[in-house]
Amino acid sequence: MELKIKAIHFDATEKLQDFIEKKIDKLARKHEEISAVEVTLKVVKPETAMNKEASVKLQVSQRDDLFANKTADTFEEAVDLCVDALKRQLERGDKR
Repeated sequence: MELKIKAIHFDATEKLQDFIEKKIDKLARKHEEISAVEVTLKVVKPETAMNKEASVKLQVSQRDDLFANKTADTFEEAVDLCVDALKRQLERGDKR
């Protein structure tokens, strides 16, 4: 599985990148049909609470791409919310 992390207009810390890698790796181990993941991080203006946005796009074999976009106080929280939403999307697709 290929993982790309893009931070728009800032440099993501190594700690944040490690957090994202662990979350995505855990998801990919459960759903082996995931072939690539693209995570985009950006700070939404104005500088207030709830201004960290994470978008996660999954390329899944035999299926359309899956996408989640969440905004939260921290990037970690936003990524968590995206992963939870994508888990639900993957599980819904498995039942078809």
